[in-house]
Amino acid sequence: MTKICLIRHGETDWNAMGKIQGKTDIPLNENGKRQAQQCRDYLKDSDWDIIVTSPLKRAKQTAFIINEALQLQVVEMAEFMERSFGDAEGKTREERAILYPDQQYPNQESREELVNRIMNGLEKILVQFPDQKVLLVAHGAVIHTLLTVVSEDQLTIEKYLSNACISNIHFKEKKWVVEDYNLVDHLVEIN
Repeated sequence: MTKICLIRHGETDWNAMGKIQGKTDIPLNENGKRQAQQCRDYLKDSDWDIIVTSPLKRAKQTAFIINEALQLQVVEMAEFMERSFGDAEGKTREERAILYPDQQYPNQESREELVNRIMNGLEKILVQFPDQKVLLVAHGAVIHTLLTVVSEDQLTIEKYLSNACISNIHFKEKKWVVEDYNLVDHLVEIN
């Protein structure tokens, strides 16, 4: 059975400001680094085989901080990059509501393209790391879409996926199963 622990990257300045990032390559802020350290501390005594990460800075930084305790091979996969939000990238919620009230952002990656890319990435993990335990560090829209698709739209994620949250899925009997999602008990608020 292949098991994947999905970890959303830690916070960035744009997350804190409510700006949509997409493929804009923003690094973690200090709070995001602390969140990644809390993930590292939570996962340090668990058993994993490999870390897969999006190539964007915020995901890679989170993966490398987590890996300080695990010392695993880290593999970048472009299939798990954040969705491109086109012209909306860098805009706050308020700006997006005014400019794009229908939430249709010019030049954004379509949902179909996103789903195909993510599912190709999951297939790649199954082929390259069969029956292994994989930590996958990615992004909010990617994880949300992945969970929605593998649950066959049965999962309703009512709450925004928090930075550095953990979700777990596994592949058994030719089917992906969502075990849990948006777990944040490992995160401690630091003022």
